Amino acid sequence: MTLAALIRSFVRRHAAAYAGAAVMLVGIALLTVWMPRQIGHLVDALVAHRLAGPALWRELALLLAAGAAIYGLRVGWRIRLYAAAYRMGVEVRQRLYARLAAQGPRFYQTRRTGDLMALATNDVDAVEMAAGEAMLAGFDGTLTLLLVVATMAVGVDWRLAGVALLPFPLMAWSFAWISRHLHDRSKQALDRFGDLNDHVQETFSGVRTLRALGLEARSSAVFAELAEKAADSAYWSQRWEARYEPAVGMTLATSIVLSLAFGGWLVWHGELTIGQLTSFQLYLVQLIWPMFAAGWVMALWQRGRAAWGRVSAVLDEPLAIDDDGSVEKVQPGEIALRDIRFAYPGSNNAALDGLSLHIPAGATLGLVGPTGSGKSTLLKLLLRQWMPQAGGITWSGIALTDYTLAALRSGIAWVPQEPILFSASVAENIALARPGATREEVQAVADLAAVHDDILRLPQGYDTPVGERGVTLSGGQRQRVAIARALLADAPLLLLDDALSAVDTETEHRILEHLRSQRQGRTVIVVSHRLSAVADADLIAVLRHGHLAERGTHEQLLAKGVAHSWYAQQWRIQQLEASFE
Repeated sequence: MTLAALIRSFVRRHAAAYAGAAVMLVGIALLTVWMPRQIGHLVDALVAHRLAGPALWRELALLLAAGAAIYGLRVGWRIRLYAAAYRMGVEVRQRLYARLAAQGPRFYQTRRTGDLMALATNDVDAVEMAAGEAMLAGFDGTLTLLLVVATMAVGVDWRLAGVALLPFPLMAWSFAWISRHLHDRSKQALDRFGDLNDHVQETFSGVRTLRALGLEARSSAVFAELAEKAADSAYWSQRWEARYEPAVGMTLATSIVLSLAFGGWLVWHGELTIGQLTSFQLYLVQLIWPMFAAGWVMALWQRGRAAWGRVSAVLDEPLAIDDDGSVEKVQPGEIALRDIRFAYPGSNNAALDGLSLHIPAGATLGLVGPTGSGKSTLLKLLLRQWMPQAGGITWSGIALTDYTLAALRSGIAWVPQEPILFSASVAENIALARPGATREEVQAVADLAAVHDDILRLPQGYDTPVGERGVTLSGGQRQRVAIARALLADAPLLLLDDALSAVDTETEHRILEHLRSQRQGRTVIVVSHRLSAVADADLIAVLRHGHLAERGTHEQLLAKGVAHSWYAQQWRIQQLEASFE
């Protein structure tokens, strides 16, 4: 969709606001055209000594009233128009946010967070200006131009009007030339601002790492370079925009010189009165606004086009995962993976290859294996963050693709390797999945996650703000708050992706004991490098190089011996390491 099509659609949906503003502008244009003509008649009457005393004051009062009416109408159309234009900004931001929320990991692998933030702020502002001020300024300027030129030609003298308009084709050519360059410069300026925004966002997110590595000076140098590029691009964009004004000024100056020369000649030969020439010059002065409006509109439009090109590229980006399912509720049951093959985009090696696995309903599966063996990838396929290239996954006998994404994700509680907490209180972070949960329910799941006592030691207890991404909490506390949040969701499937790596073995044991005692038919998949976390699982699956290498209970896998079992070998190594601690 082009920017013009977007604005047409918006104007149709908010026709009343735009029509009201347009009616006010028509009134302004008519009064603006009437005033010079009235002043011309007034001058002729004064020269002929036909106007004096109360009649003169009435004429002046009428002009003042017209000026006051123009002022009121200008205020009115701005209120009507800007209210509508701001609604467009809200709508575009809502569409952008909804699209970003629906995109999958593949999209975010090729997009930068800071640039996406710039789209939602700087770029949408430019689109909003194009839909608001540019639209009505263009309408106002065009209407004023047509009325003024028509009045000059019909009401004063068509020959004088023709001479005054001689420089205008040159101005039109200048505008077209400037607009082409301005569009390119505006897009470059928006891109550079996105680069700067992205660097700032990354710097603030990783500020502690930068300080720990002593990279403040290097980061500042990169920022200075990006800021210089952004400023330079914005400067060149403004330079091209500024060229509209000299084009207007030269056109107007040439037009005034030509009209005064030819108009004086007409007055000298008695073909034009002084009052008419005065009116004509006032009309010519009134062309200043349409001409400046044209330059302003072109600048706003080119900036809006460049911004909408960036925003629409994101809105039109196909969703990484199609939401074509029709089943709206997940029923607890067996999970089956059959001959799964999956490779990440751009990778020649499969993360999972020929994997088949059955997980009984209500069972606990321990998923272990070397780094890069495909454990987290398997969870991402269950979450439908990615789709396998071959094979299929069913839950309760229904293919995952047949569930709606909303149903599937409401049926799964997931604690990732790096849990995300939001800038809110501890209680609000735990109750994220169930905002209406009572404080007693929040405390109950916090106790199950072995974080209740830690929370009580915080300055404000459960009402303590955790800061951005939970910065005020330790790694283990963040993990346990995330586990409590997942437990409160009470989903039929719980995924723990190495979610106990930052807690000690004693706390890990307590959490797992609580999970077993409160499982209540919930299926649990525990991914862990620490084998003690899966020792009591109903089934343990060992992945190696994307294949299912071993499967069985803890005792069955140990019985194979260290020579034939990766699990048995790693168990012995970890037990020896624990004995030296």
